[in-house]
Amino acid sequence: MASGVASPALCPSVSADSADACVPRILCNDAGTWTFDGKMAQCGDGVWEFRVSMKSPTPAVPPKFGVEMTLAQDAMHHVWTSALRSDRGLVSDWEGLQKSSVAYSLPVACAYDDSGCNRMTVAASEAMRDVAFGARLREEGCLIKIDFVFFAVKEAPRTAYDVAIRMDARRVAFGEAVSDAADWIRRENGFSAPSVPGAAFELVYSTWYQFHQDVTAEEVEAEAKIAASLGIKTIIVDDGWQTDDTSRGYAYCGDWEPSKMRFPDMAAHVARVKAMGLKYMMWFSVPFVGEKSRNFDRFNGKYLYHEKRLGASVLDPRFPEVRRFLAETYERAQREWGLDGFKLDFIDSFRVDGGDPAIVENYAGRDIMTVPEAVNVLLREIVERLRANNPDVLIEFRQNYIGPVVTQYGNMFRAADCPGDRQANRTRIADLRLTSGGAAVHSDMIEWNPAARFEDVAATILSAMFGTVQYSMMLSDLPEEHLRTVRHWISFSREHADVLTRGRFRGIAPEAGYPILVGESDAERIVGAYRRGVVVEIPPDGKDTFVLDGTGFGGVVVDVGCDCVADIYDAFGVHVGTENMARGLRRLAVPASGYAKIRKRR
Repeated sequence: MASGVASPALCPSVSADSADACVPRILCNDAGTWTFDGKMAQCGDGVWEFRVSMKSPTPAVPPKFGVEMTLAQDAMHHVWTSALRSDRGLVSDWEGLQKSSVAYSLPVACAYDDSGCNRMTVAASEAMRDVAFGARLREEGCLIKIDFVFFAVKEAPRTAYDVAIRMDARRVAFGEAVSDAADWIRRENGFSAPSVPGAAFELVYSTWYQFHQDVTAEEVEAEAKIAASLGIKTIIVDDGWQTDDTSRGYAYCGDWEPSKMRFPDMAAHVARVKAMGLKYMMWFSVPFVGEKSRNFDRFNGKYLYHEKRLGASVLDPRFPEVRRFLAETYERAQREWGLDGFKLDFIDSFRVDGGDPAIVENYAGRDIMTVPEAVNVLLREIVERLRANNPDVLIEFRQNYIGPVVTQYGNMFRAADCPGDRQANRTRIADLRLTSGGAAVHSDMIEWNPAARFEDVAATILSAMFGTVQYSMMLSDLPEEHLRTVRHWISFSREHADVLTRGRFRGIAPEAGYPILVGESDAERIVGAYRRGVVVEIPPDGKDTFVLDGTGFGGVVVDVGCDCVADIYDAFGVHVGTENMARGLRRLAVPASGYAKIRKRR
């Protein structure tokens, strides 16, 4: 076993007599020719970095190794990670670690207390390779055990490797600690976020949840006309445009030619939709080549694995001809059809599933040795081509491929699929707001049953409003009350877009599904309340504050810091009353899915 230890005097959040418990340790059961060194340094008040260097005198396969430390469970009640789980509860150290990779999550864990205050946030600088990590409870002594594991997936020989672990024990809001950790990973790797065009924040209509693969040019144009009249500015045509099959599989992906039956003249169709004032984006499943496509045999020997359930194989991006094929495919679609953007899907399927075929073949034909680095190069080559033609091209990636590598290339990051689940949507939007830098965070496509109460429709919209909302309803089938509700909240979200989607953002109590979300600019504040009985605290700063009833049942409880006046509006935006409020706690009679505008009494 090889190990390296840091000076206990630099270790955060422990007394001198227990400092040894939290000193990071490097663990490796089979180091071979590799030697390790670990050094820790303080980088600011409450922030430390532990830097690991490993070397081999000759090229050798890097060994699996870990970095671990333990902390007293001092008010560490919950753990935030970007994984798609909403409870944020503590897990035991005999449960499995979470994972991150080039196209899956990011290696950040934040242990925080019941007030939402950070107690310890840890992050690894490794954003490319697979990392297993976690902050878990050890029963013996009630300790928080922090682990990072590297090189669990074998890769090509090398002679050196460096990685850093950041430890943040500042008493700041958990969201601030998480955002700072994500920014630190970007800086450590020299990643720069792309400029984000204003169109990336515009409301979207998606075809997926209502049409699935059974979509036609005629139907898209009919829905696009209604969407444009409501104030939506972008349309995404999802899976189905490239196949006559509607079995929901991917056996026909890979040729990327429009179905002659569904889209007989794609360029003319796109032009008609854009003439309505909409940007036009199109879906592509990047890694898949279907077993029934003409290109399937073309790439024989250039796949990572076959996914029998999906009827498709996953391309190996380490082959230059694979990367060239994909980049040229999207560039051709952009030029020939006039596309404004791309929904690039299933990036997380680029992985070694079982044995790496490259090892057996001695990496023949591959110009890049590791899959993660090849994914990075592939995305860079795609984006460079597309931005050369249109610097403002829109590129959407979906949770979980939302880490620091991918945020270099996308400008729209969408919550993972959660059809009909507004709490999951809200939670995923809030999580993405913490880690996506300046990119536009989008909701999963919202939908509802046409028989729903209009108040429930409004509540569904309100749960998504701190992200750019994507709608996926059959607009032509909506009753007038629903259209009226949608029209109002689209108008509201466009009027307050700088606060809702680009302002300073705070999420309260992620362990409870974020029952309160806050967006703020210098001029105004918007608070969404999503659970009955929660108290919305309004500071005495005199800033106009909108309080949204996201419960769908009406009534909000506020604690105002000064004498105020509240104008009350219903779910259609109709003014229904005014209340004068003295400083203190008050229940406002806001109609279901309505809102109050609270202003300081002059």
